[in-house]
Amino acid sequence: MIKSMTAFGRAKRQGEAKDITIEIKSVNSRFFDCNVKLPRAYVFLEERIKEHIRKTAVARAKVDVFVTVDNHTSGVGNVGLDTAYLESYLSALRRLSEEFGLRDDISVMTVARNQEIFTYDKPEEDLEAEWELFRSVLDEAIAGYNEMREREGAKAETDIKAKIELVRSYADEVEKISLEDTVGYRDKLEAKIRSFLEDAKITPDENRLLTECAIWADKIAIDEELVRLRSHFGAFYDICAANEPSGRKLDFLMQELNRETNTIGSKANNAKIARIVVNMKGELENIREQIQNVE
Repeated sequence: MIKSMTAFGRAKRQGEAKDITIEIKSVNSRFFDCNVKLPRAYVFLEERIKEHIRKTAVARAKVDVFVTVDNHTSGVGNVGLDTAYLESYLSALRRLSEEFGLRDDISVMTVARNQEIFTYDKPEEDLEAEWELFRSVLDEAIAGYNEMREREGAKAETDIKAKIELVRSYADEVEKISLEDTVGYRDKLEAKIRSFLEDAKITPDENRLLTECAIWADKIAIDEELVRLRSHFGAFYDICAANEPSGRKLDFLMQELNRETNTIGSKANNAKIARIVVNMKGELENIREQIQNVE
């Protein structure tokens, strides 16, 4: 099953002590890159949230998680000050006032708007309980997130399969033309050599003549490339059916399909085949672009 790397999920849980809102959004990426934005009092949950998303949601994507907490009671333990940060922050504010001639309205309330100046000390025994509470909301958000990934992935899979079938039909056309072209090329080559030998009054060695014509005709034959193309088409459907991340495998498969198509274009000495190869390459490029968003 193909899953998209671009998706969004949201969940909110209202409780007596606090309301928790979690939003998850992601875009395509070569690796798993997760950024979690939490209120400072809950930063101890950051790594657990990242690991939970990696295990239950997505293996490859750039993921942003936004956690909002509205506390109805204090319930955060002891509140202190990050003295070093506060001194640096106040120094920067004073410098801002002096260098740019701004009105100095520094007060407790204006400084307190910067939540980074505060430290929070949660009792150790509350950590697991807090995680279980947040995890339940996170799982709801992940459920919606994964549903969207599957829905978008299904749309992409339908479109990609339609394009693969179009490329397959192009390959069938190329095969028909190639069979006629190879035979025709061999016959024309044989006729030209016989004509040249007759003009030179040379009696041809029939076995040698037929062998050489067959060798040259084989140089424009594309049977092996077509066989490999069909093998790759089968591999594509196998990858799509597997219940695991498929983006990297499909990307590699596109490289192989392009390689065989380019070889066909370079070997086939036929204008019709050349035009079909251009169409094949165009469809394969469209598929490759879509696959960039597949996990």
